[in-house]
Amino acid sequence: MTNPLLSNWDTPFNLAPFDAISDEDFAPAFEDALEAHKAEIATIAENADAPSFANTVEALEAAGTGLDKVLSVFFSVAGADSNPAREALQREFSPKLAQHGAEISANKALFARIAAVWAARETLDLSDEQQRVLMLTHRGFVRGGAALTGEADARMKDIKSRLAVLGTEFTQNLLADERDWFMELGENDLEGLPEFVIDTARAAGTEKSAAGPVVTLSRSLIVPFLQFSPRRDLREKAFAAWGARGANGGETDNRSIAAEILALRHERAALLGYDSFADYKLETEMAKTPGAVRDLLTAVWTPAKARAEADAAVLTAMMKEDGVNGPLEPWDWRYYAEKRRKAEHDLDEAALKPYLQLDRMIEASFACATRLFGLQFKPLDAPLYHPDCRAWEVTRDGAHVAVFIGDYFARGSKRSGAWCSAMRGQAKFPEVQSPVVINVCNFAKGEPALLSYDDARTLFHEFGHALHQMLSNVTYESISGTSVARDFVELPSQLYEHWLEVPEVLRDYATHAETGEAMPAEMLEKVLGAANFDQGFQTVEYVASALVDLAFHEGTAPADPMSKQADVLESLGMPHAITMRHATPHFAHVFAGDGYSSGYYSYMWSEVMDADAFEAFEEAGGAFDPAIAQALEDHILSAGGSVEADQLYTRFRGRLPGVEALLKGRGLAA
Repeated sequence: MTNPLLSNWDTPFNLAPFDAISDEDFAPAFEDALEAHKAEIATIAENADAPSFANTVEALEAAGTGLDKVLSVFFSVAGADSNPAREALQREFSPKLAQHGAEISANKALFARIAAVWAARETLDLSDEQQRVLMLTHRGFVRGGAALTGEADARMKDIKSRLAVLGTEFTQNLLADERDWFMELGENDLEGLPEFVIDTARAAGTEKSAAGPVVTLSRSLIVPFLQFSPRRDLREKAFAAWGARGANGGETDNRSIAAEILALRHERAALLGYDSFADYKLETEMAKTPGAVRDLLTAVWTPAKARAEADAAVLTAMMKEDGVNGPLEPWDWRYYAEKRRKAEHDLDEAALKPYLQLDRMIEASFACATRLFGLQFKPLDAPLYHPDCRAWEVTRDGAHVAVFIGDYFARGSKRSGAWCSAMRGQAKFPEVQSPVVINVCNFAKGEPALLSYDDARTLFHEFGHALHQMLSNVTYESISGTSVARDFVELPSQLYEHWLEVPEVLRDYATHAETGEAMPAEMLEKVLGAANFDQGFQTVEYVASALVDLAFHEGTAPADPMSKQADVLESLGMPHAITMRHATPHFAHVFAGDGYSSGYYSYMWSEVMDADAFEAFEEAGGAFDPAIAQALEDHILSAGGSVEADQLYTRFRGRLPGVEALLKGRGLAA
């Protein structure tokens, strides 16, 4: 029988036929597609004709479509619906892919052709987009080690292969720790918990085949448990397990893996002539240098820490009123912060949550995209990789734009967090292809599914990434959608979060799950009034993580990352009751791959822009101003990586932003 991963897909919009694909199909399809791509690369490198943009750079753009097709399906299901077979395949595929990529980067004949086209670029009459693709291709090969020779060349290949193995191990260890731990709750342990938390705990218990409700390490369950449980002993136990992910000893311990990853990254940068991995990594980002990153983080850290320390004093006093002596601990913060929020803003998360139905928030995210960009969303009946998934066809003025897939619920087979990826990117070369975009989240399941306000913000955030993919309008897939500088990629996503806070959006879509009534005006006012509540805590836990990431990569790799982490936090004067948002052993952003290594700061760099960008709408008269929306699409969402990020933002706003709008947005301005 024909392997469905290698056949032409006779499906709506050429979606993967998930109902016909089995785990046994992946390995043979991967090997076949890998060999086909190797043959394509050899044909380009060995072409007897003189190097040209068409027969070298465009030929590279067109190569590997079969491999991309197989891998887009595999990595989508491996991340969102893992099982032992898929985990084993990840461990098998990762080093092979790394070796394949290293062989392409080190192909001297191929690089010679690229270098020849680069040298002749002024005479080739290339379009602006073609010049950009040529520059990125040449730069990518140089940064990948194409100019290395001899032992350095061989060592670079080994480093890339080993890093791929280690990244996979780190991810799978973290997933195992998150999947395997749970804390059973007796009926007496449910005291003080809102019904939505109890319902989620019961559903989790059913999934874990436990006798009753349980707390798991899914953020959508453990965070509300820490917010509402009056049982300090249980909060401490749950928080300890959450913080110990990847650091429990045994086969799933990530600490030695992190150390080896950092050492290999430093060696990789040194082979390429850089002083540190941070210097290497940041060279192509908007920040450019570690110093620029540190300046931004320090500017935010100082007021955030002051706010957090003031808040800690208030929470400590509240704790003592409850008869608890001793210092405020990390497992206490969320509980007393929630009590404080209810007291100061009269805002009760348990009362708010019925108004934040998942389906209504999805409708809200779609409706904003309709008003801003004219997009329409129609449910699409197509086979997907899990029953929880759902799909929509996205159109504009009747024309097909994209397919959007949402996979919203937490499950043991899904890695933690939330993300957006393109199963197929937008392109016009070698043929026109529309994007297939997926948002993956980890919300608690329920009937109906209810979100926290933070969950709703996450939904809007990931849909902002999806819009960046769906509205892309470039020729070459290598620069489409989110193929931009890492510290620019979070701009569209974080900017889109602002529309959740637009009063008319909440008035229209925040409706009660039982009565259908709109959120009362008084509650709406409280929600918006509490938007900056606890920003000291949230900012400190984030910035501390970003500064540790930067410190790991700025100089010589630390032999003991945990000791380095402790040194950095001590030098910052990290508040006792706040921990890093992502401690080293479960810092997947940094250690699951190179994506956010030296780059966790990117969220804040982008926030400087998103705060300023939303001000453009407010200055123009409203969140749905059509002229500003059109400018946003023209200069940022449709442009992909076709132009340098700072130029794109300047075209949109007329200037680059300062940090003032960010501090104002977080309520940290003096």
